[in-house]
Amino acid sequence: MRNWEKVLPVLEALWEWGQAAGHGWTLDTEFLLPHQQHAGVLAGRGLVELAGREDRAELSVLEGRPVRWAARLTSHGHDTLTYGRIRPRAEPPPGEAAVGEVVELIPSQMAALRVFVGLAGRLRVSPAAGLAEQVRTASCDHGIKRWRLHLTPEQIESVAYGFWLHRLTGSAAEANRFSREYGAIYRAPTSAADRQATAAARTPS
Repeated sequence: MRNWEKVLPVLEALWEWGQAAGHGWTLDTEFLLPHQQHAGVLAGRGLVELAGREDRAELSVLEGRPVRWAARLTSHGHDTLTYGRIRPRAEPPPGEAAVGEVVELIPSQMAALRVFVGLAGRLRVSPAAGLAEQVRTASCDHGIKRWRLHLTPEQIESVAYGFWLHRLTGSAAEANRFSREYGAIYRAPTSAADRQATAAARTPS
């Protein structure tokens, strides 16, 4: 399932059924087997959580019947869906900005990054502190068509996450280029333990 046009409808359906149910889970009666298989693929990419035995048992009590399968969005799945709904479809003209350096981005990367930082209040994995300001004050070298930013390691990791969302909802070119040039690539945690560790690392002490 590499095509984002196939990924987003599955995430959208899981979100809608989960919200309608009130408990966040989409059940086996709502998803046909092919859709369940698609959700399983997305679970392997950290976008969907499949219900374990205990969750299914609780859902069976709520539903008054055996629930053999259930799934819901992870935080990464939620953010992918949120981003995908309004991702940039074309490169906007470069705007005015202050001087910056260290990391150079092509226009399509900058367009994707602007969307990412613009969603700060709606994403569950928020952009790193100070990244929005770096984007706002970035300078553009119109001769080589590159935007220059000065980013910390944490901000670079956050940019990689933004490009990961962009990859899943449209184009992989921006993430691939960023990985080649700066060695930064984001991989979503795929197990409950990994997700808990990620959440703990992002929670201020």
